[in-house]
Parts: sequence; C-alpha cells; structure tokens
Amino acid sequence: MARIIVDGEPIAFDDGDSVALSLMRAGQVPGHGGCLCLAGDCPNCVAEVDGVAWVRTCQTRARAGMVVRRHPAIGAPSPITNVSARATTVRHRHADVVVVGNGDSGQRAARDALDDGQHVIVLDAAGGDEVVGIFAGPTVVVRNVDAIAHVHAQLVIVATGAAELQPTCPGNALAGIVTARAAGALAQAGIDLGRAIVVGAAPAGVLGESVDGTLVRFEVSALRPGSVGAVVVRTDDGVEHVHPCDTAIVALGRSPRDVLARMAATDSAVRVVGPAADAFDLPPCPTSGTVCPCSRVEVDDLAGAWGRGFHDLELIKRATLCGTGTCQGAVCVPHLRAFVADRSGTTPAPFTARPAARQLTMGEASTNVFIDTCRRTALHDEHVRLGATMDRWGGWWRPWHYGDHVAEYWAVREAVSLGDVSTLGKMIVSGPDALALLERLYPTTISDIAPGRSRYVLLLNERGHVFDDGMVCRESDDRFVLTFTSGGAAGAEMWLRDWIETWGLDVRVLDRTMALAAINVTGPLASELMGRVGLSAPLRFLEHRHDIVAGVPCHVMRLSFTGEASYELHHGIDRSVELWRALLDAGRDLGVRPHGLQALFGLRLEKGHVIVGADTELDTTPRRIAMDWAVKMGKGDFVGRTALARTASLPDGRRLVGLTIDGPAPTEGAPIVIGTEIAGLVTSSFASPLLGQTVMLGWLRTAWSPEHPPAMVTVDGRVAALTATPFYDRKGSRARA
Repeated sequence: MARIIVDGEPIAFDDGDSVALSLMRAGQVPGHGGCLCLAGDCPNCVAEVDGVAWVRTCQTRARAGMVVRRHPAIGAPSPITNVSARATTVRHRHADVVVVGNGDSGQRAARDALDDGQHVIVLDAAGGDEVVGIFAGPTVVVRNVDAIAHVHAQLVIVATGAAELQPTCPGNALAGIVTARAAGALAQAGIDLGRAIVVGAAPAGVLGESVDGTLVRFEVSALRPGSVGAVVVRTDDGVEHVHPCDTAIVALGRSPRDVLARMAATDSAVRVVGPAADAFDLPPCPTSGTVCPCSRVEVDDLAGAWGRGFHDLELIKRATLCGTGTCQGAVCVPHLRAFVADRSGTTPAPFTARPAARQLTMGEASTNVFIDTCRRTALHDEHVRLGATMDRWGGWWRPWHYGDHVAEYWAVREAVSLGDVSTLGKMIVSGPDALALLERLYPTTISDIAPGRSRYVLLLNERGHVFDDGMVCRESDDRFVLTFTSGGAAGAEMWLRDWIETWGLDVRVLDRTMALAAINVTGPLASELMGRVGLSAPLRFLEHRHDIVAGVPCHVMRLSFTGEASYELHHGIDRSVELWRALLDAGRDLGVRPHGLQALFGLRLEKGHVIVGADTELDTTPRRIAMDWAVKMGKGDFVGRTALARTASLPDGRRLVGLTIDGPAPTEGAPIVIGTEIAGLVTSSFASPLLGQTVMLGWLRTAWSPEHPPAMVTVDGRVAALTATPFYDRKGSRARA
C-alpha cells in the first residue's frame, strides 16, 4: 500500500485520499487540534508538505513518498533552506466571465453566462484550481499543480458558497472536533468516528447522538491527552449536561465564504452571488475560548484591546492580530464582528482581505517576473562588450574596471578617457519661485550664479548634516538644472517636492534621471577630443551650454571630479551608444579608453574629493569635512541653518583628514590608531601610481588641530602622515586648463 511520510512516520493512504483524510484514517490529526472543516476554511490542518509550509492538507491529495511535517504547536514553521526549488511557469488564460466556485450558485452563474454567448471559465479548488487572489483587471491568480495561471476576464463572479461556523468556547482547541460537513466527508470515506456527539442538526449519513442545548465547553479526554473527551451543553433550564464522546460534531450555522469577495469589494467588475453574498446571522458574542486559531487570539485578548480603547474592528484586528493569519478571518470574522456588535451596539462590516488568499512560495509569487534591483545605463552592453567587470554601486550596475585600472588611471592623467556617469540624478527646476526654492534649499548662494554658469553645492537636512551633493546649473532667471549623486537621485525629487509644498512655492520639477544619459570626457586631451567631435567653442571651467556633439544634442557641462579638464555630456538615452562610439573613434589616436569606478575613485581621492555616503557619516557637518566654504551663513535662511548656527560655537574635534602612507593601500575601514587608542577609521584609500604612495581619507574622532597634530598616527601597523588635501594639483590648474 502507498504511504506518505508524516513527521518521519510512514502513513498508508487510500487512493483519492487527501493528506488530512489519510492521517485521520490512521487515527491521527493533521495539526495539533482545533475544529476541522476539511473544506479549506480553517487553519487547523495546515502543515508543511514537501518543504512548503502553510499547505491545507484537506485540499492536498496524498501521493506516495510525500513528506509531511506538522507545524510546531507554538510559533511559525522554521524557514526551509534545503528544499530544491521547483520550476514554476505562468499560463495566461482569457475569458469573458470567470466563475470562482462550482457549487449550485456557481453552476447557475456559469449556465447563465453561457446562455448569453459568453466564454466562461469555472475555477474550483476541488478541480485543482486553487484561487490565490483577485487583482485589478480583473485578473484571477490561480495555483495549479504544475503552474500559476493568470486568468484575465471582463467579469469575475465569486460563488464560493458558505463556510461553517466554528465553536468559540473553552476547549475548542482540542483535537477530535469537526464540523458537520467534515463529519460527512469522514463518514463517506469510511472513517470510524467512534462515539460521536452532535451539537445542532445531525449531518446526513453520520451516526451520532444529537444533543439539545447551548454549547458551553469541550472537556479533554482522560485517555487521550489533547483530544476531546466530552461535550458540555446547557439546556434552557440552565442545567449543564456532560456527554462523553470520541468525536464532537458541531453544526452551529454558516457564514459567507467571502475572503475573495472582501479582497475585491470595490471592483465593479467583480460580482458575488449565492451564499457568499448572503447576510447570515452572527453567532452569539463569544465569552471565552480561542477566537482566532491562526494567531491564537483568545476572547480575553479581544476584551483587553477593547479596554485599551480600541473600539473599531480594524483597530482590534491590528491590536490583537485577530484575522491576520492564513485564513484571513474565515474562522474568526463572524465571532469578532459579534464581539464588537455586542459592545458597541452596531454591527461592523467585515474587514478587507488582502491577497493572497492562499500562501504562495516565493518561487510562485515571482514566477514570470524578472526584476533587476540594480538599474542599467544605456551603455551597459557597451561596457560588457569592452570587457568590463560590472559591479553594483548606488543602485546601478557600473563598470568597475575594463581589465587594467592602472592603465585607465593613466589615460585620465596623461591623455583622455571616457566615463559613464548616466547614473547621476538630473532634475530640471523652473517657475516663478525656482530661485527662492534653491536659495532656501542649498546652503550656498544661488542668486549670483549667472545663466550659463554652475556651482558645486551641498545638500543638508534640518540637522545641518550633509546627505548629498551635486551641481546647480543656471539656464535662465527661473530655470535651473540640478544634479545629484547616483545614490541620492532616488530621493531627490521627493525632497524637492516636500519643501515646495511646505513653503507653498510655484515651482515645476522634472526628473530626467532615467531619460538622460551622461558621458564624462576627461583628461588633458579632453578639449582636443571635444573639438574634433564638433563642440562649437571651448568652455571655461564651471560653464555649461547646449551644443551638438558628434551629431547628438547635448547639455555640455565643464567641471571636474578627476582633477583633469572634464566635459559632462548629458544627452537622450536613445543616442548614448552612438555618442559613446563616436567619441572612442574620434579619439583613437589620442589614446582614448574608458575608465571604470576603480580608477575614478582613485583619481578623485588624489584630489581629496569626498563621496557622500562613503566618506561621510549620518551626522557629518560641513565643518567636519572642511567644507565650510560651501556654506554661506550670512545669506539668509536655508535648510539646516538653525542647527549649524546653534552648534558653531561648540567644540568639535571630529574631522575627515587626509593621510599618506608608504606601501600598499590599507583596507577601507581600517582603524586609525594614535598611541594605543583607536582614534578613527579609513574611509577611502588608493595606492597612487603618480605620487608613489598611498593616499587616504579617514575620520579622526579625537580632539586635535593642525597646529598641534598627533605625534604619530598608525594605520595597518604602519606609520601614516597627516597630509593636507588635495594630494594632487593643489592649485587646481589642471582642472581649469
């Protein structure tokens, strides 16, 4: 006989058995107790099946060799890491009408639609179509044995029928309690229920003793710990009667099976019919026992939340987690509503359900969805074609090097090189209040930037801490182009719009980060190359203008991050490959080659340029990174000014300093030691081919001054020298050439 393996024990099953039925045929229960419905409504049969948790065993057909593990009695199942992922595919199906449920109301709805000439698809869990959720469209997501189906329709009819009410009283978490329908299914499967006591109407085909009275509690069996041993009811005369039993069958009424209906309550393309749409009477207000078996919420927990002032059903749900488990309130919502109605005098509507109605594996949820969490520039394939080693930086795939970062370094210092800087944030700000916005946003003066000129700027938060930097390029009196770091670009628009709304300004913002690519042409021969590709006239340092370069319209900005003459060419992403190849072709005899981040970071470090987020910390102020020159305290109010003014007179020994050391570059993050004490850490390091020594930036967190420097600083066990920055071209003449 075929067997499944349950908690390491082989269990025989009959052909057609569900996992739950095979266990009950063997005298066991699929979980740890609680009333079983065997209809997929309750959580009391969920288990881990073949490495997948939260599987409803009552709706899972037993298969030879299937491995089942019960969930722990307390807490959630442990994450599974050693289970081979099963490939899942997505199938798309289309219909005029999708009917969920193949009961009487579902069959009627399907017949009516067919009679109207509609193409109809009927979905039912018993037929292997487990509906996971209803999404906008409407689209019904369905789990099949071998695939996830996306069923697209003009109309979705929810005909899921009614669920049986479960008991809420002391002892309702014991094993051996079943609903009337479940008892019928067990009897039909030939499973002996032993002595059965029925509370309510006895189900057809089930041998059991019906008892009159109101259910009071279930009592535990003396012979079978954890299982029901008796049912206690109270008759109209107030007398309690104890009825010993092996199985307790409850027929307490019904409630709409409305999880899917509650999921799509506001969608006009979703209609609910039959018992799923009916208004059933609520059960009596629960007074004790487990209300929510998913989250183990007791009536006392509801009372505690009510006593703390949570009188709305949604608030009680959040305060107690009642209804937030795997069944999404299929069991507990009627009792929760009865509880609130009893205390408030008003019957609350059931809360909205959220997809998924059935737990999905991560593989199923992500099937046919391909998301690269790191974006790619328009030149990504060009970098790969040129042999670049790609790495993630600032939320983008960036070329780290093209095989020889030292050669790339020398191309910048001695000839000309290209860098892909498309990842920079790019924003157009315009409108009558554009200047007022930027004056209050940036700590430097903006009004004296002439059209066609640009300025480096810091971005401060309200605490006066540096969280980004970039450029402000003025195009006219009321139009500016702003740039931000790659990492800061994602939040830049939100930051701008928040302040525009706060200050009530008339400003338009257009984020061009994804629409524009940018190429940096840098090196002592950069101007020569730019002349070859059509730049109409040379630009002065910090000048910018719109021009045609190699036939491509570009916003050309003259600035420098490498310490050499540099031109940033901002252009439409659809022309980026064309421009990149034209620059490489035109500069071939000049020794042009692309450079990656590894070379770029070394080049900028020789100039002492700070990378916000790498060299800075969350509480970095301009003073701590020696950039007070970028702050104009006399210009009027700006974001962060109050904090800077308040702390200006306070002693602050923390500084980002330059250091040099002989030998290889220490690891970034290496401790800086003064005497025997750790005094800081290295943020950036680079073994400079030009200078013949390693240059570094690092934080010193002990009080010191240039007039009284520490006697000796060691890094990586070697003596390092405090060195003023920039390390290279201190006058900046090469960048301005």
